[in-house]
Amino acid sequence: MTPPIRVLELRSVRGTGGGPEKTILLGSARTDPQRFQITVCYVRDRRDRVFSIDAKAAGLPVDYIELEESHSFDVSVLPRLRRLVRDRAIEIVHAHDYKTDLLAWLLARTEGVTPMSTAHGWTGHSRRERGVYYPIDKWLLARFPRVVAVSSDVRNELVRSGAAASAVTTVLNGIDGAAFKRDRAQEAAARSSLRLDATDFVVGAVGRVEPQKRFDLLLEAFASLRTRHSHVKLLIAGDGSRLGALADQARRLGLGDSCRLLGNRTDVVDLHHAFDVFVQSSDYEGTPNAVLEAMALESPVVATSAGGTAEIVRHGIDGLIVALGDSRALADAIERVVLSPAAARTMTRSARRRVETDLSFAARMTAVETIYVELSRQRADAQTAHLAAART
Repeated sequence: MTPPIRVLELRSVRGTGGGPEKTILLGSARTDPQRFQITVCYVRDRRDRVFSIDAKAAGLPVDYIELEESHSFDVSVLPRLRRLVRDRAIEIVHAHDYKTDLLAWLLARTEGVTPMSTAHGWTGHSRRERGVYYPIDKWLLARFPRVVAVSSDVRNELVRSGAAASAVTTVLNGIDGAAFKRDRAQEAAARSSLRLDATDFVVGAVGRVEPQKRFDLLLEAFASLRTRHSHVKLLIAGDGSRLGALADQARRLGLGDSCRLLGNRTDVVDLHHAFDVFVQSSDYEGTPNAVLEAMALESPVVATSAGGTAEIVRHGIDGLIVALGDSRALADAIERVVLSPAAARTMTRSARRRVETDLSFAARMTAVETIYVELSRQRADAQTAHLAAART
């Protein structure tokens, strides 16, 4: 019997994380252990009091390990990772961010593992990230044997940065349709819990309240929409650095109780049962899990074309796609859903079928596992060639 391929999923993140955490943890939990032995390792800053990936992992059948660091440049992480790689006989280190991309590259040089990365996009907004970390990351990834890009935009950026086109595979994020399923019988209770009237038309949004998400654009669009449709309400679920600024903007626009900022919420499925439309207003994304969740939960989707959004949502078929940074176009698209509920229902049915097939979590896992197998075979072939050369 062929021994399982040993993979280390490596990630560094602060706080509650985001879409990649769902992909990493659920993927590891559902992998066939006879074929793949997955260890999930998170590098965690011990000063981070909000970190909660461990709690999410605890409820899943996942081989989960944390390595604490005292600060962002704690060099003691590398020797501990080297011991982990040796103890688990790791073959492939699968990194998920610029910090762990560097660690995977160093482990390849010191321990002979095969480095691989999923490039989720470069969505940070700090000067250091954009001026230093991201250029270095793209340079490194151009030297990896394989990289998974979560959208064609990300793939094209990697190729422009020097990666071989043959080394970069686009694998759109997927979702578990069984875990995200709408139950119409729950809608009334979900709306009641949020103090919404039956006549309210609820515009919902979910995401980190950071500059790239452009919730300021959504507020502008909503303020315009509200002048024509007084029964609309806006709910934004998420926390982040721009939450205070967003609240100030809502006050300046005179939105009053028609707009509510809910802060961080873990009950996304329940929230969608109260939504009449889901809106993504971002300037840039990878392949947004929030949009996939909306599609699975049959919330009509209005979204900008950021990142891979226009690849997962076919305009006019699964939802409505608008140009970046255009509040008027965003308002007009939301209004189409308000005025044409039958057309919106047709798109939600199409979106649901799409996440059950092309964008299913199973389809994504198959694509990634195929890459693991290819890399493992390449390792075996290289080792055989090395032994043959040593004998001659």
